[in-house]
Amino acid sequence: MLGIHISQATVAKYMVHHPKSPSQTWRTFLDNHRKDLVSVDFFTVPTVTFRILYVFLVLRHERREVVHFNVTEHPTAQWTAQQMIEAFPWDPAPQYLLRDRDKTYGASFRHPVHSLGMQEVLTAPRSPWQNPYVERLIGSIRRECVDHIIVFNEMPRTKTGRAA
Repeated sequence: MLGIHISQATVAKYMVHHPKSPSQTWRTFLDNHRKDLVSVDFFTVPTVTFRILYVFLVLRHERREVVHFNVTEHPTAQWTAQQMIEAFPWDPAPQYLLRDRDKTYGASFRHPVHSLGMQEVLTAPRSPWQNPYVERLIGSIRRECVDHIIVFNEMPRTKTGRAA
């Protein structure tokens, strides 16, 4: 209308472009499969003698409940696989297992998980925000419990104060 000629490339450069995602987003996946999803993760706890204990958590997303946890000084793939079996002894296991890419989840972990009927969903490397519920639980456990107690070892104490 003004007699100014503008090329199509210039117009396309300044137009707002909204690309459609080819698949569902990560957040949508978590929301759609909440009933069928369980997350696992490790966190560390230092002891008085400067040893490191590893706490393994299994969290069900549906009600954000802790299904299982255990502590060890030396986590292995076999130990972690046994914890998964103990987490679902009678209940049917959920369809999806959300986990990070830790080397502790080796081949001897993956085989029992697949025999439970679970499909593993891996988060991207160095992306704790893709496993938000278990990461938030770990933060709560640290702030409300571990930061306020002195850990001697992985053995539980009896009422008399002696190791069981």
